[in-house]
Amino acid sequence: MRAIRQITATIALVLATLSPALSQNAIAAQVKVGQPAPNARLETWNGEKYDLASLRGKVVVINFWATWCVPCRKELPLLDGYYRQMKDHGLVVLAATTEDSVGERDLRKLFAFLAITSLHRLRGPYQPMEGVPTNYVIDRAGVVRYAKAGAFDLNALNTILIPLLREPAPAPVPLPAAGGVAEAPKTPATLALRR
Repeated sequence: MRAIRQITATIALVLATLSPALSQNAIAAQVKVGQPAPNARLETWNGEKYDLASLRGKVVVINFWATWCVPCRKELPLLDGYYRQMKDHGLVVLAATTEDSVGERDLRKLFAFLAITSLHRLRGPYQPMEGVPTNYVIDRAGVVRYAKAGAFDLNALNTILIPLLREPAPAPVPLPAAGGVAEAPKTPATLALRR
């Protein structure tokens, strides 16, 4: 009986230890290259709130980083400089820190020097994969085109982003003509209401 309790306790401990990693991988698995990008709720360090879907028509890079991460310390200034050069061509870079080891005050000082958008919160399926840095790239049509752990270098940024920045933005959904009225689609529910 005692052996069964020890085995049960050991299994519970192992599962509790693995649970966060397994759930993060399951969440990140929802974001698939070649599939429409799931929406996410974004909040910047300046308090602005918006949805990722509102950036449709732009090429979006979501970067997860940490101050203790050596590759991140090289990549973040590179992303910032790249954004400064390409923002007029439709590039948006969102940087999300994954740590709480550095105080908010120190992070705000860093963000004051960056032109890229620094996220305080990102609610949705985007998570670091196998550590930081992790990058996601979403094209103008809202499709995930890249999702990997590892730092970008200039060559990788050019290879991945330049073709996407050259793609035209998707056409906006046409609105009814002036004075016109949009009609709801005729579904069985709306037809039943008209009888």
